Amino acid sequence: MRFLLMLAVTAMALCSAAQSSFVKVSPGGHFTLGDSLYTFVGTNMWYAPVLASPGEAGNLPRLRRELDFLHSIGVNNIRVMAGADAPADAPHHVSPVLQKSPGVYDTTQLIGLDRLLVELEKRHMQAVIYLNNAWEWSGGYGSYLQWTGHGIAPVPGIDGYNEYVSHVKDFVLSPQAVELAVNHARNIVSRTNSITGIPYSQSPAIMAWQICNEPRAFSAQGKEALLEYIRKTSEAIRTIDPNHLVSTGSEGKFGCEVDIDLWRRIHALPSIDYAVIHIWPFNWRWVSEPELTTGAQQAVDYAMEYIDEHIRALDSLHKPLVIEEFGYPRTAQSLRGGDDAAGRDIFYRAILDLVPQRKVDGVNFWGWGGEAVPDSSRWTPGSPYVTDPAHEPQGWYSVFNSDTTTVSVIRNAALRCR
Repeated sequence: MRFLLMLAVTAMALCSAAQSSFVKVSPGGHFTLGDSLYTFVGTNMWYAPVLASPGEAGNLPRLRRELDFLHSIGVNNIRVMAGADAPADAPHHVSPVLQKSPGVYDTTQLIGLDRLLVELEKRHMQAVIYLNNAWEWSGGYGSYLQWTGHGIAPVPGIDGYNEYVSHVKDFVLSPQAVELAVNHARNIVSRTNSITGIPYSQSPAIMAWQICNEPRAFSAQGKEALLEYIRKTSEAIRTIDPNHLVSTGSEGKFGCEVDIDLWRRIHALPSIDYAVIHIWPFNWRWVSEPELTTGAQQAVDYAMEYIDEHIRALDSLHKPLVIEEFGYPRTAQSLRGGDDAAGRDIFYRAILDLVPQRKVDGVNFWGWGGEAVPDSSRWTPGSPYVTDPAHEPQGWYSVFNSDTTTVSVIRNAALRCR
């Protein structure tokens, strides 16, 4: 009897230890890790699993160096993409792809995701992993529509943005396309790491699964369908993995047809653990190129209004808020690391400081380019990976090791979070 009791106590202790290794949300609406409050200054590094891959474009030594550098400046949370979807030969599309056709995967890219989690675990770092993308640069919505007979998606940078929107608005309205996306989520979340033999659901390196990068309805008639897509996917994830958090990937009201109530209703879903927003002052025309330095404070003011609006919308939900994407160009939109970034530093400092001020629970700047030196203004297969996706100028929003003033701003904010 005593032996059985000892076994039971040991099992309970192991379960408790395992539970303490996952990021959770407290009843008061804040992140915890173990017995401690968990706040973070993080980054976006969508290409990290590709670097970890033993296949095409893999560069594990670089990944290790990048993670070591980030860890050294206090950045212990990274937001990554599980992998791209076919067709890889489309213009402005990154490669290699993870999902070649529905449920058919490149094994080397899956191993890349496995390796990434191992490297993160070694450094006690966490990742947010998004499983789909509303935009063309990794396939996402367009791939699922092509696989369900809707034709090939237009390319915004070639065919026009409106043409792209007119096509991909059908994603959330297509039960067949949504089901393929949900099945993909199930496949990844239920994976067992080929290196450790441990299910992903038990990995302390995963902070959260994310349904999609910037999920949008792309039409007024698709708003309820967007909510249903997020509900269905989040519930499917939670059924497989009760240990990790689930998040949306939303930009905020600008990703919800400028409907703040829709954003709130989505984040009120019981299967969504915390709220997210993105902030892009230059893309949203809050500041123009000649004013990137002199207008930086104006961009900050607009950003604070946007943040406050979403904090008010969260109301009594008692869920954390994360600014999981924000970016700002260097002076004159320079693509070269080390060039003047006075305006960027002003904006970064204001957003990053919200974490030690306890106004938000975490931030992920967009994004980390690290040691890479882009070989042209546009990405093509074989080019070094930076955070700027294939359809954008390489280096535009990336922070490189050589961006010493911005790195210093990041380090200082991260230190104040501890």
